[in-house]
Amino acid sequence: MNEDMLRLVDTHVHFEPEAQSGPWEGMVARARNVGVTKMVAVGGSDAMNGDACLAARRWPHTVAVALGFDRSNAGNDADGLVAKLREAIAAVPEAVKVVAIGEIGLDFHHAPSTAGAQAVLMDAQLALAREMGLPVIVHTREADQETLRLLREHRKQWKGAPDRIGVAHSFTGSERMANALMVLGFCIGFSGIVTFKNAEALRKVVPAVAADRLLLETDTPYLAPVPMRGRRNEPAHLRHVLAAVAEVRGTSPLAVGDASTANAIRLFGEW
Repeated sequence: MNEDMLRLVDTHVHFEPEAQSGPWEGMVARARNVGVTKMVAVGGSDAMNGDACLAARRWPHTVAVALGFDRSNAGNDADGLVAKLREAIAAVPEAVKVVAIGEIGLDFHHAPSTAGAQAVLMDAQLALAREMGLPVIVHTREADQETLRLLREHRKQWKGAPDRIGVAHSFTGSERMANALMVLGFCIGFSGIVTFKNAEALRKVVPAVAADRLLLETDTPYLAPVPMRGRRNEPAHLRHVLAAVAEVRGTSPLAVGDASTANAIRLFGEW
């Protein structure tokens, strides 16, 4: 793979505190060295939102931000969290680009007892995304029916461009779910899971995703791809996700990289 020709966007990075992950400078430099020139720093809690903004302030031409509250915040006052999110977005410095609301979503695998509260929180943030004209970064696991219900209603009320509505990140669902999301205008984001030995079913879904809906991500610091399994993930490892996706699609890494980068820019804009 000619990394000099690659210009990749890692569409989902959680910047952990440097006390946990080590200096961010090294992580960003290693990513740039293998062609990952842009990143979306993704929130999900007060702390993650803050770290995402801090990273973007350091590298505003490399890192954009998505701010939101994920399913782990379900059960708290949804209206209060949305008010806090609105304030956080308003406080972002002008040099920093806020490109999405996220991550938000549903996880009935890890937290089935809060399913109702998760849906309330997701719905409230979808309304904010419509108000602000921002795409959403959606997590969904074992919650297909409720996710689609909420997103179909969101799509009905969405006034923005039909191809800038959002992405289902680190997708692990079926081809049927992927098709349903694409009908709604969503992109499908693939992470290092596509490299896992037990992910054969997911690899069969990858070729079914339209080239103009495909996104690549690491979900740093989680889900390190083969051959980096067991290590802390980072954006430089996106090249392994790219290689795996290209292989199962029967095309070149450069073609997949070009498509995913164009899709990321279309969805999130330039920064």
